[in-house]
Amino acid sequence: MEYRRFVSVCTAAFIAGAALPGSIAIAQDKTISDGVVRIGLIEDMSGVYADITGMGAVTAARMAVEEFGGTVLGMPIEVVFADHQNKPDIGAATARKWFDEEKVDAILDVASSSPALAVLEIAKEKGKILTLSSPGSMRITNDACGPHVVHWAYDTHAIAHSTGKALVEQGFDSWYFITADYAFGHSLETDTSDVVTGGGGKVLGSSRLPVGTTDFASALLTAQGSKARVVALANAGTDTINSIKQAAQFGLTQGGQKLATLAGFINDVHGLGLAEAQGLTITEASYWDLNDETRAWSKRFFETMKAMPNMLQTGTYSSVLHYLRAVEAAGTDETEAVMAKMREMPINDVFYKNGTIREDGRMMHDMYLFEVKKPEESGAPWDYYKLLATVPADQAFRPLAKSTCSLVKN
Repeated sequence: MEYRRFVSVCTAAFIAGAALPGSIAIAQDKTISDGVVRIGLIEDMSGVYADITGMGAVTAARMAVEEFGGTVLGMPIEVVFADHQNKPDIGAATARKWFDEEKVDAILDVASSSPALAVLEIAKEKGKILTLSSPGSMRITNDACGPHVVHWAYDTHAIAHSTGKALVEQGFDSWYFITADYAFGHSLETDTSDVVTGGGGKVLGSSRLPVGTTDFASALLTAQGSKARVVALANAGTDTINSIKQAAQFGLTQGGQKLATLAGFINDVHGLGLAEAQGLTITEASYWDLNDETRAWSKRFFETMKAMPNMLQTGTYSSVLHYLRAVEAAGTDETEAVMAKMREMPINDVFYKNGTIREDGRMMHDMYLFEVKKPEESGAPWDYYKLLATVPADQAFRPLAKSTCSLVKN
């Protein structure tokens, strides 16, 4: 359970200033527990999701702290982060230690649905705020929901009702799924299947494979043999890249089948190259090249990461910034007061505009449907997407009336 710390650049100045007579009142202010606002991130730092979460999420959180000014209510802000190795027990043990011994005030992202759901239970038990941008499981705002849990960037329903719906409307009416065998993959397959069948299409079958699979041959051959018009990849990260590369080797698209990445990210496109990725439809909650504001922020991110951000990373940035604004508005880091302000205040930052937190914990915002450009359409590295549609929040996310969250008064 090793983890590392990032203390805002203003901390040293704060510590030095605390010794001065004029700063005694600030140093003794009890509205901030133990004199530090401490934020935790539990990411995949070394596994299949490291490129799409990992240090990119940590960098985004640091940028939010720096944008906020480095302190809140006169107190330093500290970011701690850990690698859960895609193991729920490590994620849960890290969260418990942080809350019980390390005075972490809130955890503001956990990569991957299975570890996230394990951490979610610890956060509920301890009465701590948890925001989640990296996992996509619908359980987060349904049976596993909690009064201090917010699902931030996306979920499998939003992807299904953007990418899935768009393809069905184009006439791609028979589907075969290659699915990551854990909570996120199952949820993505289920939600997209509902969209397909609801639109009059058919699901011809699925193959479920463990996270980190390197050989997709059997699943791809089965998908090819099914004659489904769409072979849908309900996986993410390195699994998506490997399955797309191997699908090309088997000639799936050359044979007339459509390859759909249900959880694709700009990092995947970069890893594949436009020659292989062109034509893919991808749903994200943000894109670095939407406007001058997103371009300026993303170029600063690129200076550190040598990659442009995806929606998991911009979601982490957004949730950290909103949390700090709520602490400031509440005048304390006490959970109930901060959560009340988070729900009361609209979310407005570089990437997420006029967002609101619903009673089930869903952060409501628009989603974007993109198509990957052809090589000749791209003017520069990372110029990969063309916008097909903006999906309004009330169309992208599951209606509240269908929520099974115990907090919802239906």
